[in-house]
Amino acid sequence: MRNQQTLAAAVTCSGVGLHSGQSASITLRPAPPDTGVVFVNHNATGETYLSASIEHRIPTELCTAIKGNGFQVQTIEHLLSALAGLQVDNVFVDLTASEVPVMDGSAAPFVRLIQSVGTVPQDRKQPFLKIMSPIEVTEGSKRVRIEPSSTPRITYSIHYAHPLINTQTYSYDCSISTFESEIAEARTFGFLQEVQALWARGLGKGGTLDNTVVLSQDGIVNDSGLRFDDEFVRHKILDLIGDFSLLGMSFIGHIIADRSGHALHTRLVQQILQQPEKWVLLNTEPKGKEKRTAAHALHLQPAIALQAS
Repeated sequence: MRNQQTLAAAVTCSGVGLHSGQSASITLRPAPPDTGVVFVNHNATGETYLSASIEHRIPTELCTAIKGNGFQVQTIEHLLSALAGLQVDNVFVDLTASEVPVMDGSAAPFVRLIQSVGTVPQDRKQPFLKIMSPIEVTEGSKRVRIEPSSTPRITYSIHYAHPLINTQTYSYDCSISTFESEIAEARTFGFLQEVQALWARGLGKGGTLDNTVVLSQDGIVNDSGLRFDDEFVRHKILDLIGDFSLLGMSFIGHIIADRSGHALHTRLVQQILQQPEKWVLLNTEPKGKEKRTAAHALHLQPAIALQAS
């Protein structure tokens, strides 16, 4: 159990969008307690806000995106993963484009960005959603499940008919130090034929060997090699952490994923919030006798608090 945290100061980074190929910058700024992660769009009429919550998630191909209040932002999963992995609960993310910069294809640049200014505790408890009964979603051979556990944990398995991958399974016990050392550096990956097909369709315009591990038929195209022998499954865990942060708070449970992806990750988040009888909230007190609901679980406050900042 802990208090909420935000950044100690504002910090900026720049790069290109993985799919748009356009230049993009973000500025992370401290935010008040109970704000959550909120993207900020600056335009001629002022500022508009968009909370990184499951209610704003929209279907997209090969990334996670949210939309609302007149704008959308995509490829947010690596940034969200870094924020969740470092337990940064409240932050404003100022945007200059509709996509978060891909950086090196991992969460590590965002981790270093956050570490460069540090975090500060706030005078509000951080709620935890503790799973009491299993919840699972499936799609053919793909599945992702969360079940009761005394600590937050993720076990992920992937299966590809490629000599560098085949079957990889990794178990991650959630902590800041473990995220930094075992997960954050894992880069996004793709197969050469698929990458070429994406380019032909006008997608992946910002993808290069500097931000994507590209697999040929029997190896990888990147001269730099892999950062971990099982970098591929570690990156899937990185993505899941970012996607799961759309829950709006920390969780206590064991997530078990097999052949999963962004769509299934976010479907599980939706299922959790639709089945409040299968979890309890810890480190928080519901106001009055208010019934426990998904709206209460998403403790993000509306733009009233945001305008006050």
